[in-house]
Amino acid sequence: MNPLLSAEQAVLGSVLLDPGQLAHLDWLAPDHFYRPIHQALFAALCKLRTESHPSVATGERVPLSWVTDAVAEASNHVRGLTAAYPHILISACPRPEHAPVYGRMVLEGAIHRSVTAHAIRLHQAARAAALQGEVEGALHHADVLAGVLEDLARRWGSEPRPVAPATPPPTARVAPPPARADQVADDEEFLLAVLVEQPKAMDEVVGWLRPGDFADPAHGQFYRCVGALHHRGEPIDRITVLWEAQRRGLLADGTLTTEQLTAICDGVGAGSAEWLGEQIMRSSVARTAAASARAIRALAENETLAPGRLISHALHALGPLDEVRARWQTANGAPAPPPASPTEGPPTAQVHAALARSTARPAAQPSECPGSASTSSAARPPSRTHG
Repeated sequence: MNPLLSAEQAVLGSVLLDPGQLAHLDWLAPDHFYRPIHQALFAALCKLRTESHPSVATGERVPLSWVTDAVAEASNHVRGLTAAYPHILISACPRPEHAPVYGRMVLEGAIHRSVTAHAIRLHQAARAAALQGEVEGALHHADVLAGVLEDLARRWGSEPRPVAPATPPPTARVAPPPARADQVADDEEFLLAVLVEQPKAMDEVVGWLRPGDFADPAHGQFYRCVGALHHRGEPIDRITVLWEAQRRGLLADGTLTTEQLTAICDGVGAGSAEWLGEQIMRSSVARTAAASARAIRALAENETLAPGRLISHALHALGPLDEVRARWQTANGAPAPPPASPTEGPPTAQVHAALARSTARPAAQPSECPGSASTSSAARPPSRTHG
């Protein structure tokens, strides 16, 4: 049996048995349910409560009209709902008073699904950006994903802060799409040729272009060699670059070959380093966005990862994109976007209901806990950062 389906049925069954449980589920929304029929039923129950259905106010036995009216309202928005289904939901609820806990399970499933969906959209936008040579769409979807993560953190009751996973997932280097790979490689080689031919052009890109921005790792190492010579104030030409590559062991380990170095240095060296660098940065932003999206999707599809940790790790996975984006804006002379104003989250009391934690044991008195270390531990509140 699917635990998420069971939790959705149990939430609805508890509310059908005890309408008063809706007062403890204000933080739960219909779209948090996976099945459309469950979304419609929960929305109908919430509507009946808002309209002060007689069943909500009474403390006596729940009348049959509470169930039949909910079915009638939900049937206006979804097909296939029969009069017998509410009885299946009621039988699936072990204890109505556990509704907040069942609701927390539903919310947990919704968080994983929401993060997965937005990560897929970001990945699609990043691939489109790589093909079209523009990055605005990918950056927009990254902003949307970041906003969703912060909102979900508030709903779950955890702090939206980036935290690296204990064991980082394997990251594969994302290559440009085949339709653009040749153009990206040509731009990279052209820029390197310009920098060797016009060493002063390094001043145009050194402030924001990094070796990791190159799609070809060999090109990134070539750029690193040129950057090292520039940093030390030494001459830059084909001989000094070759010598620097040898000193760094790049020739010995096969990262670069003499033929590659010669081919780049013999290329046409007349061009705008700044313009070429911006083209490389576009490609870097798109690749980084795709890599972040893949990492976040992998996290969201891990069902063993608690929502608090999922959100924190996903925010951490967006970090490399934020760093590349900042340099992209520097390259274009664009000001950094203002911080997004936080959206309104549920009240604190509702957050605590969403967490549905067990009641914390009262702190032990110092006389009961001899020793300063024990007293300090007993007085410390339980952590809920990653609950």
